[in-house]
Amino acid sequence: MNFDGLKWTAFFARWVLGLVFLMAGWWKVFELGAGQHARGFFVDGFADTWIPAWLLWGLGVAIPLVELAAGLFLCVGFRRREALIALGGVLVVVTYGHLLQEPLYAITSHIFPRLVLLLVVLVIPADRDRLSLDQWLVSRRPGSG
Repeated sequence: MNFDGLKWTAFFARWVLGLVFLMAGWWKVFELGAGQHARGFFVDGFADTWIPAWLLWGLGVAIPLVELAAGLFLCVGFRRREALIALGGVLVVVTYGHLLQEPLYAITSHIFPRLVLLLVVLVIPADRDRLSLDQWLVSRRPGSG
């Protein structure tokens, strides 16, 4: 039996990253509420910045939904690339927000670990992430052998 370390690296990194975002999204959507998340973390916190209220509301409501959906997609390995791009976008927005409020914000505890996991999964070729729904669907296509 051949041990494929890359397959397991992709699986574990994808699942850990997926769970981090899935659970954050779950809490923000179903426990806190997406509207309350928007108001508490975006609208109230950035009202005195250049960012218009409509954009703060939009991002504040959308980000928890993106985290929830993309986190779930990553866990099962469905539309992996799209989920990673969406979560990368979330990390860019969150990083900008933290740095806008505190220019020397330390990203090491919150943002950086998520970014590292995201990059690990992103650089692993999709066809080597064999324990994913995407690869299972590819293997079911006629002529995929």
